[in-house]
Amino acid sequence: FAKILRSPEAAAMIRTLFVNMQDLNKGARRPTNVPPTNIKKIGVVGAGFMGAGIAQVSAAAGLSVVLIDRDQESADKGKGHAKSVIDDLIAKGRAKETERDAILSRITATADYNALKDCDLIIEAVFEDRKVKAETYAKAQPLLKDGAIFASNTSTLPINSLAEEFKDQGKFIGIHFFSPVEKMMLVEIIVGKNTGDVALATALDYTRMIGKTPIVVNDSRGFYANRCVGRYIAEGNEMFLEGVPPAMIENTAKMAGMPVGPLSLSDEVALDLGLKVMKATEADLGPNAINPDQKKLMVEMVEKQGRLGRKNSKGFYDYPEKGKGQKSLWPGLGALQPKYLDPDTLDVEELKQRFLVVQAVEAARTVEDHVITDMREADVGSILGFGFAPFTGGTLSYIDFMGTKKFVELCHKLEAKYGSRFTPPKLLVEMAAKGETFYGRFPPKKQSAAQAAE
Repeated sequence: FAKILRSPEAAAMIRTLFVNMQDLNKGARRPTNVPPTNIKKIGVVGAGFMGAGIAQVSAAAGLSVVLIDRDQESADKGKGHAKSVIDDLIAKGRAKETERDAILSRITATADYNALKDCDLIIEAVFEDRKVKAETYAKAQPLLKDGAIFASNTSTLPINSLAEEFKDQGKFIGIHFFSPVEKMMLVEIIVGKNTGDVALATALDYTRMIGKTPIVVNDSRGFYANRCVGRYIAEGNEMFLEGVPPAMIENTAKMAGMPVGPLSLSDEVALDLGLKVMKATEADLGPNAINPDQKKLMVEMVEKQGRLGRKNSKGFYDYPEKGKGQKSLWPGLGALQPKYLDPDTLDVEELKQRFLVVQAVEAARTVEDHVITDMREADVGSILGFGFAPFTGGTLSYIDFMGTKKFVELCHKLEAKYGSRFTPPKLLVEMAAKGETFYGRFPPKKQSAAQAAE
């Protein structure tokens, strides 16, 4: 026990999952000049899987919720999803039927946008498509009451570009939930260049009300979490194209400390969504912004094989009917690999390192790009948001505890072998030369006495 207690892993986990997480939950990033906001009623536009989840956790926290979709049937279906989540909890003995009735009575499902008139906060959770989002903003904007805030639950589209459709950009902010909403503890709050302090304070107060941990990030494509976890998924695809056996890809990722393998995670996210994001990135940033071989693989899986992931029971894995056995890797995967490598010749340690390094180096880039401005948020966000190996303390702690010099050497070794995705950013190279750490160079801001007392 004494040996474990004194290990770097224990120090990393205590710092991130206890000290830092408490700081963030207490509002370390809340603007001090804004008095407490009084949120009583929220509007959720888009009653799909995400919108219904947001409505359910908000109603469970005692808020009145208006859940809107394009027709009454879709809105009711969203409320039905919220009911099934609570039914599931009742079946497990974690909730009572009276609680379910109380929660559902707070959710009003409707197709009438006028119901948004008295909401304090409106969260848009419609399809990840600029045009659809712009249409929603046009309908909702005139109905915003004085002082109300408008948030987008986007996972990849930059907030600044979405805010252009919005008249008062000071009231516009990103609140990115993770799926499934009721289980995931993290909420990523994205600040655009014109987002005001009141919008940020409102988003943080709301996150606290629903019992989630917030991280505040500046705008960029994919923000923080999706930039890092996107690298993880892409690394799995790279290994697949190199000819690493699929089972080995999945197992070495889990051995590295990740909760699920990258192919399994691709299925959960949905392969068609991954392809859609790739195509949108290519359209916005040009062909060099994506890997053509990975796109070809996704086109083959989605458009030619009709494999969309877990949602249609076939992706990298085949999924049995509910309650009938375990999922298993699709036997047809081998035919899609351009070559095969003999598993006995592969370096398991290196495969494990690739998964962690590719995410950590991306996290370092988000610091260089000023997407992450508080190191605590990168660490807490990486563990709660996408399960980055918890024993490391998070993406930046992984680098700090290894030592920046050693980490940069490892990056260069992998870069020489596998390419520029492992290239360390200038900031990291400079830190390595000076022997600096992230927490040393960018120490967290101290809380005021009033915040600490809270």
